[in-house]
Amino acid sequence: MSKTVDQPFLPVVIQSGQYAYGVARSFYEAYRMKSLVLEPAVKTKDIRTLLLGGKFGIATQNSGILDFQYVDRLDEPDYFVQALIEVAMQFKHKKLILLVCDCYYAELIIINKQTLQHYFILPYIDEDLMKQVQTKEEFYKQCDLYNLKYPKTMVLTKEHPVTTEIPFEYPIIIKPSNSVEYTSCSFPEKKKVFFVKNEDEKRHIIKSIYRSTYKDSLILQEFIPGDDSYIRVLDVYVGKDKKVKLMCLGNKLLEDPSPQNIGISLAIMTDFDEQLMDNLRHFLEAIGYSGFANFDMKLDVRDGEYKIFEMNLRSGASSYYVTTSGHNLMQCVANDYVFNVNQELTYVQTRHLWSLIPKRLLFKGLKNEKLKIEAKQLIKQGKYAKALYFREDMNVKRWAKLTLYNFYLNLKFKRYYK
Repeated sequence: MSKTVDQPFLPVVIQSGQYAYGVARSFYEAYRMKSLVLEPAVKTKDIRTLLLGGKFGIATQNSGILDFQYVDRLDEPDYFVQALIEVAMQFKHKKLILLVCDCYYAELIIINKQTLQHYFILPYIDEDLMKQVQTKEEFYKQCDLYNLKYPKTMVLTKEHPVTTEIPFEYPIIIKPSNSVEYTSCSFPEKKKVFFVKNEDEKRHIIKSIYRSTYKDSLILQEFIPGDDSYIRVLDVYVGKDKKVKLMCLGNKLLEDPSPQNIGISLAIMTDFDEQLMDNLRHFLEAIGYSGFANFDMKLDVRDGEYKIFEMNLRSGASSYYVTTSGHNLMQCVANDYVFNVNQELTYVQTRHLWSLIPKRLLFKGLKNEKLKIEAKQLIKQGKYAKALYFREDMNVKRWAKLTLYNFYLNLKFKRYYK
């Protein structure tokens, strides 16, 4: 690994994992610097803790492009602000950019923005705007106002009888409107999203969810036909002047098939649709948005329209795919808040492939033959990036753990992928 360079700022990333590694890699590639990754302190020690050195993910272990720090009570809302202030006090001479890819932490930052902005650069919206787009239910109201398409939807509350007929055909999707509240609840059949085939399944799932601590609305939605390759993700950076600076559309090739991680990208190929980008840029600028945003949607072949599932108030977990396309997403925020660089609007049009999984698994799971051919061509042309393999950040321990991680991915693939 090359020698790092001291910079006047420091990226501070909450939670380890592939997102944190992608952020650190983006900043290292742009500025030859290390980032700081924070994780809530381990409360109990188990076999995994002893073997892996903590609960933080393999993605950020044994890396030379980041520093790691456990923080007591970081994940507790009542202590969150004080925990971050104590971290900030260690780096008084630096401008600290606070970054997350988790909706729970993004919400905590936004709620406490008035205090935290004295210690950190915060590329996030204010609380008033958050309330307008925070839940899927509220976001869909905004979609109606700005003529953004989303699947046929029915909102269900705990008080609403589950016997009510849905205004569209099975199969349907059931998911929480409030992702943050849903994260903290627990019940045996819990999944991020439920694929429901009939009325009996619908009633059972709704009752199971509402027997847990989750009390907010549920979203019942038509299923948009098509496999993972019809799903799109759009990552955006909006400047502090509330003008969009960078937009990158990704064509998902595969998603994680396991129940708890449905929706997490395993491979993304950059895509381009000017009309879609224009529509979402106009929406973001009209509502006065700033900072990172991430949209999930699916191309509906029945009418050729993109149907938006949700909007996240932070960059996507797999947003390093943007940087691999030749447009460093994290450099946008440094240019904006640290170096005061004037940035013009850019729609990414270069084709590139990003993957978290080995090529063998990618081509085994990818059923779209046209995309499979194009993916193989991109690999041959060198327009391909492995999410966690970085030549400048490789050592024996890291290589060994990534090899074990690939073995785990193979087992998961065999168990869940259909």
